[in-house]
Amino acid sequence: MKAKVYDLNGEVQEEIDLPAVFETEYRPDIIKKAVHAIQSNRRQPYGPNPLSGINYSAENWGPGHGYARVPRLKTGRRAAIVPQAVKGRAPHPPKVQKVWKEKVNKKEMKKALCSAIAATSNPQLVSERPHVFDGDLPKIVSDDFQTLKKTKEVIEVLKVLGLYDDVERAKARKRYRAGKGKMRGRRYVGKKSLLIVVNDDSDVI
Repeated sequence: MKAKVYDLNGEVQEEIDLPAVFETEYRPDIIKKAVHAIQSNRRQPYGPNPLSGINYSAENWGPGHGYARVPRLKTGRRAAIVPQAVKGRAPHPPKVQKVWKEKVNKKEMKKALCSAIAATSNPQLVSERPHVFDGDLPKIVSDDFQTLKKTKEVIEVLKVLGLYDDVERAKARKRYRAGKGKMRGRRYVGKKSLLIVVNDDSDVI
C-alpha cells in the first residue's frame, strides 16, 4: 500500500510504501472488545457502608403477637434491618470486592491495535465517524512540519491539506456536559478530531 508525502504547501513530493500494519483486516468486533477491556480498567470499586441499614437495636418479637416476624425497634412497632422495611438494608447492594477489570489475550490485543491503525487509512470508515477531510488517507507531511513554531502556521498547513474543516467541526461541537460530571472536573464534552504523529518531541504538538 502506497501513500503520498506532501510538503508544507500541499504539493506531492513523493510516494512511499506504508508499513505492513496498514494491510491488516478490519475487525470491529475485536477492536470493540479491546476498547471495552481498556475502559474497564478505569472503573473504581464502589459500594455502600457495610453497616448501612443494619445499625439498629432491633429484635424479632417472635410468634403470637399478630405481626410479621421481622426485627422491630424497641421504641415502637416499626420494622427495621430487613430489605422490605423502611430504611432497611439493600437486598443485593454493589460490593467493593467485585473485579471490574477485564482481560484480553495478548495476540488478540495486538490484532485489535493493528486493525485500528489500518482502519485510519480507509476513507470510507473515517468519513462515517463522521470526520471531514479531502483526498486520501493517511496524510503524510515532510519533516519540515516538525519545525513549525506557531499555531497559525500549523493551521495554514492543515488548510492546504484539507484537514482544518474537521478541526472546526470538533471545535463547534464542544458543549457543557449533562449531569454531575460538571461538578467533578469534567465540565465540557466534545468531539475528537485529527491525530498528529511526529518523530520527536517538537513545538508543533
